[in-house]
Amino acid sequence: METTQVLISSPAGVLAVLCIVAAFFFLLAQVSQAKLFNYVPPLLFIYATPVFLSNLTVAGHVVISNKSIIYSGLSQFVLPVFIVLMLIKVNVPAVVKVMGKGVLVMLMGTAGVVVGGVVAYVVVHGWLPEDSWKGFGALAGSWIGGTANMLATKEMLGASEAQLGLAVVADNVIYIVWLPLLLMSRDFADKFNKWARVPAERLEAMDAAAEMHVEDDHAPTMQQYLYLAAVVFGVAAIGHGLAPVIATWIAETTPGIAGIFSETTTRILLVTTIALLLSTTKVSELPNSTAIGTALVYIFVAGMGARAEVAGLADAPAFVLGAFIWIFIHGLFMLAGAWIFRVDVHSVAIASAANIGAAASAPIVAAHHRPSLVPASILLALLGYALGNYLAPLTGHLARIAVGQ
Repeated sequence: METTQVLISSPAGVLAVLCIVAAFFFLLAQVSQAKLFNYVPPLLFIYATPVFLSNLTVAGHVVISNKSIIYSGLSQFVLPVFIVLMLIKVNVPAVVKVMGKGVLVMLMGTAGVVVGGVVAYVVVHGWLPEDSWKGFGALAGSWIGGTANMLATKEMLGASEAQLGLAVVADNVIYIVWLPLLLMSRDFADKFNKWARVPAERLEAMDAAAEMHVEDDHAPTMQQYLYLAAVVFGVAAIGHGLAPVIATWIAETTPGIAGIFSETTTRILLVTTIALLLSTTKVSELPNSTAIGTALVYIFVAGMGARAEVAGLADAPAFVLGAFIWIFIHGLFMLAGAWIFRVDVHSVAIASAANIGAAASAPIVAAHHRPSLVPASILLALLGYALGNYLAPLTGHLARIAVGQ
């Protein structure tokens, strides 16, 4: 029997491959200007390429192994770092000032993600493995906040690589369908706004507020990079140090929920909470944190792909069916929010994109609908990041409880 040989097995080599894969597809999108990447984002290719590199055997060789110290290192150390980097820029007062009741519509959409995830799982769970509620929780992370939340929720719930793969596939299939709908909704603005009873002065007020909000994310200095590193690694260290103590205390005092608040879950929730508290301080003024955090997210995604096994993708049709039921319920909640709060179609589309597509898609939808709202759309997406690490694991557990697993 022929033994499979690994071409690149050193930790440095594996990390280099992951970084090259992540960089390559963004470079390809930038150089080619292909419209494909507007509807099939680089994320899918960044995840799928390492799947093939670690699973496809050619002449008895695979490029990289699906087991490496790098993968566990990414989960243990990189994940809390990019959570802090992404969340210290959350600016709730600014987004409320610009978007107004649009924030409430986004929160309605978030509620739709939670409810839709549970309902969809009840419908399709019979065709899926028993641990698929963890995959639904991971997908909820993406649809409430973004890819960073998906990865964090995957770790909190202990989802398998197969379940993460299903979540990534479903996420991208829905994205291909949902993004064009959000873009096309601009053509029905007058009819929609009349139906939603939008006050005539709302759009003017939003534009005026947007002009007053100026992004001040300038080129960082060496000292600011050092400050940022001190904050990020300091918070990560606090999370690593306190999580075992808190998890043990929860297990001893409230055994009934010990299975929910594992050490990993406690660490991520602790890091998330500290980062959100820091976002209200001068720490939020440190530049470039979101860009660095996003870069780490894509390297992490590549690492998740390298650990995946293609056999798990056989369950994709049922999972994707559940995702379509799920997004339909989210859409109903968005429409209900628009009518209740009398919010225009532009804000509704941006709010939905901030949930389903996060910071990568919300600016695209904002630029198409109302360019003055692009900065606010990014802030709205960051608000989703703030909620995702709390509500996505909850969605997974509610889905599990709903079917008695």
